[in-house]
Amino acid sequence: MATTSDDKLEPKKSICPFCGVGCGLTYDENSGKGTGWEGPVNEKGELCPKGVAAFEMLDADDRLTQPMVRENGHLVTASWVEAFDRIIENFSEIVEEHGPEALGFFASSNCTNEENYLFQKIARKIGSNNIDNCARLCHASTVAAMGDRLNVGAMTNTTDDLKEADVFLVCGANPAEQHPVIFNSHLGPALQEGTEMVHVDPRENQTTRQAETHVPVTPGYDIPVLNAMAKVIIEEELHDEEFVAERTEGFDAFKAHLEDVDVTENAELAEVDEETIREAARTVAEADRAAAFTGMGMSQHKYGTDNVHALINLVLLTGNIGKAGTGVNPLRGQNNVQGASDVGASPTSLPGYQPVEDPEVRAEFEEAWGFEPPAEPGLTEVEASHAAGDEIQGLYVFAENPAITEPHSSQIREDLDEAFLVVQDLFMTETAEHADVILPGSAWAEKKGTVTNTDRRVMRMRQMRDPPGEARTDLEIIEEFGRRMTDLDCDFADAESVFDELTDVSPIYAGISYDGIGESDQRWPFYEGAESGVDILHEDEFYGGEKTAEFAAIGHIPPGDELEADELVLTTGRVLQHFNSGAMSRRTETLMRMRGDDTLEIHPADAAERGIEDGDWVTVENERGELEVEVAVTPAITEGTVFMTFHYAEPLVNELTGDYLDPVAKIPEYKHSAVSVSADE
Repeated sequence: MATTSDDKLEPKKSICPFCGVGCGLTYDENSGKGTGWEGPVNEKGELCPKGVAAFEMLDADDRLTQPMVRENGHLVTASWVEAFDRIIENFSEIVEEHGPEALGFFASSNCTNEENYLFQKIARKIGSNNIDNCARLCHASTVAAMGDRLNVGAMTNTTDDLKEADVFLVCGANPAEQHPVIFNSHLGPALQEGTEMVHVDPRENQTTRQAETHVPVTPGYDIPVLNAMAKVIIEEELHDEEFVAERTEGFDAFKAHLEDVDVTENAELAEVDEETIREAARTVAEADRAAAFTGMGMSQHKYGTDNVHALINLVLLTGNIGKAGTGVNPLRGQNNVQGASDVGASPTSLPGYQPVEDPEVRAEFEEAWGFEPPAEPGLTEVEASHAAGDEIQGLYVFAENPAITEPHSSQIREDLDEAFLVVQDLFMTETAEHADVILPGSAWAEKKGTVTNTDRRVMRMRQMRDPPGEARTDLEIIEEFGRRMTDLDCDFADAESVFDELTDVSPIYAGISYDGIGESDQRWPFYEGAESGVDILHEDEFYGGEKTAEFAAIGHIPPGDELEADELVLTTGRVLQHFNSGAMSRRTETLMRMRGDDTLEIHPADAAERGIEDGDWVTVENERGELEVEVAVTPAITEGTVFMTFHYAEPLVNELTGDYLDPVAKIPEYKHSAVSVSADE
C-alpha cells in the first residue's frame, strides 16, 4: 500500500515537532531534510539532529492511511463511516450502561493546542473529566508543586534572560542532550562567559562535562541533598535575609525543620561526598543570580512533588526569583507538553488551569460553552490505563502510546484488551495493536495550529501538505467525533477559529491571536487588552497577586522499591538522538537508528562484582518482568545504579518500572526500580 502523499511538500515556516524548545523548522527541497529558520527561539536558525530528521516520518512505509476496525480478532481496513459508526455505537452503549465516567480520553502533548482544546471540551460535554495527557508522565509533579507554592506551574523565566545568571543549578535534567538548542544557544554561551553550573544527576553526561560541580546523587535521594544544601546555606548565613523577610512566609518553621537535618548523614544517605554538597550550596547561595532547572529526573518519582518543593525552598531561601537570570525553570519534554496542559487536557483543571471543582469556574464555562463541565476530578492517564476493562470501559487514545509509556507495561497491555479502545495515530503503535478502531491522523507538517514551548511562547505551525491516502487531519477527526457523539457545534471554519474560542475561556491566553503571533510568538500570560505577554513571573508579587510564598518542610521519603542484597537501582532517561518522550517508539525509529541498539550502562565496580564485561549480554529482572540487553561498562553512571533509555519496544524497560504513584500528582516512579543484573550464560 502506498503511503506517500500525492501533494508535494510546500516549504513553510513551522515549528519542530520534537522537544519543548520550539525551534523554527521548514523543509529544504534540495536535501529533503529539515532546516531551521530564524525563529523566536533558534534565532540563528539552528537545529539539532531531531529537527533535521523531522520529515522522514511523513512518508514512512508503515504510515496508517485508512481507518481500521477489529473483526473476529483481526484489524481490517474500513471506511470512515464504518469506523465512526463502530465508535459511536460502543461509546453510547458504555455511557448508557455505565455512565460517562466509564470513558477515558488521552490527549496528546505532541499535537496542537486547538486539537487538545476541542478534544477535552468534547470529553466534558459527554460528561467525563477522565481527560489527561502525557505531561502526567513527565512534569505533573512539577506543575503541582509550583502551582501550590507559586500559583502557576510553568517556567518562571525566559530562555533569553538566562544569560544573566551567575549560576545554573540543574537538577535531574540533561539539557545539553535533551534540549540542545537551548543549551548551545543560551546556556552554553553563558557558561563560556563565566556562569558556573552545578549539576545534580546520577549520570555523568554532556551537561555534566560543562559543570564545575557534579552532585552524583543516588536515584531516590534528591530531598536529602537539597535539604542538606538548605541547611548549609542557613548555617553559614548565606540566605537572602531581605527577600526572605519581604517575600516569604514560614521561614522560622522551615529553619526549625532543618535543625533535624544532619548534612553528613544526608550525604551518606544519598551516597554523595559531603564537601560536594557544601560546595554546591555555597555556589548557589553566593551567586547574585542563580537559575534553577528541573527535569524528569526530579519529577518521575513517587515523591516527585516533594522533590520540586525542596528545590523551590532553595530558590526562595536565596532570593532567586522574580528577576532575570533566576527562577524555577522546568524543561519540558515534548513540543506541546506545556500547551496540552494549558488548554485543559487535565482531569483536575479546565483551560487556563482553572479547577473543575470550583463552582464559579464551572458556571463561567457553562455560560461560554452552553453546558456545565462535570464537577468531580477525573482519573489520570495512569489511573485510567490501569482501570481499563474495569472502571474504564472505553478509551480514546489520541497520539499517545500507553502500551509503551506506562509503568509495569505488560499489565497495561493486558488491561487495554479489556476495554473498547479507539486509537488515533500515524502508525500501528504498540497501543494500536490492541485497538478496536484505528483512525489515521496527520503528522506535524500536515496540520495547522499552535504549540506552546517550554518558556510559555505560543507559536504557529503551518501545513505543508495534506495527509496521505485516506488519512485526515487530526482536527477534522476530532470535530467529526464531536458532531457524532454530542450535540456540540463542532463546525469550526479552521484551527484559528478554535484558537479564538480558547482565548475567550482562558485568561492566560486572552490577548493572544494568530495575527499577533505571526512568524514570531506571544508569551502567556497575555491578558486581554495588554500590549505583550509577561516575560518574567513573580517580579513584584507572585502570580495571582500574592506578595509572599511559603516555605515547605519536606522530609525524605524512601523510594518505592527496597533494594535487596545484590540488587541495583534502575533509572531511565533519554539521549541526544531520542525524542523527549517514550510515547511514540515507532514514529521515532529514524532517531533511534542514529544511536543503534539500547544498552545498559553499569559502573565498572558493579560489573566486576558480577563478572560482567563491556559488550556482554545480561538479564535484568525483578518481580514485574525481565529483559535481555547488551552492557556498556562506564564510570559515567554512579556506583549502585544502572541506566537504560525508555524508547525501545524491544527491550521494553517499562516492563520493570514500578507503578508507585506520587500521592499529589499521580506521576509514576520511573527513576528508581530495584533490579538484579546477571550475565547471560
